[in-house]
Amino acid sequence: MAPPEKSGPRANEDITARQVRLIGADGSQVGVVTIEAAMRAALDAGLDLVEISPNADPPVCKVLDVGKFKYEAQKKANEARKRQKTFDVKEIKMRPNIDDHDYETKMKALRKFVDEGDKVKLTVRFRGRELAHPEIGSRLLERIRTETEEDAKVESYPKMEGRQMIMVIAPR
Repeated sequence: MAPPEKSGPRANEDITARQVRLIGADGSQVGVVTIEAAMRAALDAGLDLVEISPNADPPVCKVLDVGKFKYEAQKKANEARKRQKTFDVKEIKMRPNIDDHDYETKMKALRKFVDEGDKVKLTVRFRGRELAHPEIGSRLLERIRTETEEDAKVESYPKMEGRQMIMVIAPR
């Protein structure tokens, strides 16, 4: 059975290349040396030999502390994950013959969602004979689009999906 694969960069005896481009502990370019000479330089400095760029020809190795290197890489990954903007898709459901006050309430919720940076999926559900007049739903979604065009952009224009008409808007 094969030993488990190690995660992270290869270091010290795990490096398989015969020659490497070596970067010293102080960051200076040493040049292309044999792996034995690179290991000796790392031992003399009391640090590890870490493979920084394994796909280069020859691979680039640096003399540094492997534990500190892994820690810094983990910190960088966590920081990138923290800065990543995640947004939800909120859904607002309506009927084609919605009353004015109900419409205003839905619009207030829609503006709140867009201000928070979320996408909004607007669904107009048709029942019974309402299906014979999809243009009423189209007019409703068009009205919403014109009222929110300075705050939001249409990501998906109105289209019928079965008994409902769907439009997606996203913040500008």
